[in-house]
Amino acid sequence: MSDTTPDRALRAFRSHDSLDDPDTDGTVRVTTTPFDATIGASDGTDGRIEFAVTVRVPTLSTVTEDEVADVVEDGWADTFRRRVENIGAVTAGGHDLTPQVERDGEELVVTASLSDLDHDRGANDAVAVVDYVEGTYVQGVIPGYDYTPPVDGLIDAARAAGGG
Repeated sequence: MSDTTPDRALRAFRSHDSLDDPDTDGTVRVTTTPFDATIGASDGTDGRIEFAVTVRVPTLSTVTEDEVADVVEDGWADTFRRRVENIGAVTAGGHDLTPQVERDGEELVVTASLSDLDHDRGANDAVAVVDYVEGTYVQGVIPGYDYTPPVDGLIDAARAAGGG
């Protein structure tokens, strides 16, 4: 295990249903999303744990069988960024989140951090951030394109949950 990941964060990670076992660097993968999502933890101030969330999502053009015009891709990415940055109150800890969204090749990388005294609540809130990013991504899917994995599966799951 990592020498820098607090033991209580590792315990919270191990007991969470949505998280894989910690990697050797102490980060954990979120197993309930098809996106590459990880959470790390380190000691903060005043006994708090700092949780670092990273979610990598594909750009629109990489998950469609169709050609996506640059203007559509750019507009979609800008809308996704604004929606994610307006995360609101998705956490139980009432964190003031300021996620960042950066483009990295054919992916958008969302990063956010939060700090909590309660290691279990912090881990839950970090997973809630990942869930928010996934939901925001699905909300932004543009109708009319033929989508490929993992987006086609997300669309199917959303339709099933919504009754069609």
